[in-house]
Amino acid sequence: MNESQDGIVNLNKPRGITSAKALYRVRKITGVRKSGHGGTLDPGADGVLLLCLGRATKLVERIMDQPKVYLADFRLDVTSATLDADSEMEPVACSARPTRAALLDCLRSFEGRIEQTPPAVSAVKIGGRPAYKLARRGETPKLRPRAVHVYWIHLRQYDWPIARIEMACGRGTYVRSLARDVGAALGVGGCVTSLTRLAIGPFDLRSAWSMDDLARAASWRDALIPLERARTLLTRDSAAPSRPRAS
Repeated sequence: MNESQDGIVNLNKPRGITSAKALYRVRKITGVRKSGHGGTLDPGADGVLLLCLGRATKLVERIMDQPKVYLADFRLDVTSATLDADSEMEPVACSARPTRAALLDCLRSFEGRIEQTPPAVSAVKIGGRPAYKLARRGETPKLRPRAVHVYWIHLRQYDWPIARIEMACGRGTYVRSLARDVGAALGVGGCVTSLTRLAIGPFDLRSAWSMDDLARAASWRDALIPLERARTLLTRDSAAPSRPRAS
């Protein structure tokens, strides 16, 4: 009897590869050609990447609509063209270092429904072409602000110039843009030097499979969340994740 290949693999994407490359590697392990992923992670980021195999590709849009939780380090004394460490970081002159209280107030101002302009180096399409392709050709993509939702932002640690934050957000939110905008509001720099996706809806990092564990498993299906189970999880009320307790 043929076992079903339809379902979701919760992958802990390693840093240093694109989401498309991660998907390609899993295709080679599983032999399943029909596949897709629910939400791109930047090459320099790690964490939860949901890979939809077979008929589960129909769940991609539903996954994209799930709330997401990230852990990020914002470096506030520099900026970069990509708003992260993938391009050269340039120092930003700061007349005064923001206090913890000022930073907390600033972060709170970015909670709720906000207008956010995506980074120039992003997968947002302009005239059918990803903005990052235009940026790499030396063009300046004209990106318009768009409404996104940030459920909450929690300051885990602040030791100038690094602010470690945990945040929950909705579809289309760019953590790199948030770092830029927080820095601008404080009169300092802002780029992301570390980014981990902790969860997408009910799927979290604790239950994610590493690429190595997936390749070594006696059967890759051990990592497969069957289609019907995945549907059940995704049809539950996708309420915002709980805010961590103040530290």
